[in-house]
Amino acid sequence: MSNVASLVQFLIQILTFTIIGRALLSWFDPGFNTAIGRIIYEITEPLIGPIRRVMPSLGMFDISPIIALLLLQLLNRVLQNVLL
Repeated sequence: MSNVASLVQFLIQILTFTIIGRALLSWFDPGFNTAIGRIIYEITEPLIGPIRRVMPSLGMFDISPIIALLLLQLLNRVLQNVLL
């Protein structure tokens, strides 16, 4: 695997873990008031925000992180096929 492919895959993994962290942190700090909460929010909001605006509301359930994770996995597979 090339260095570019490895770097892209690494960045996608980091973003995936950050989105999972955001989902878990939202149970304990829903306003993202802590320092780590604000950092995670700033990293993930550019991806999750547009998805949330497009997705219909499901009451109190926010499935935009799940959609973002699915899109990241799809992007990872496409890039692996292209870069290999």
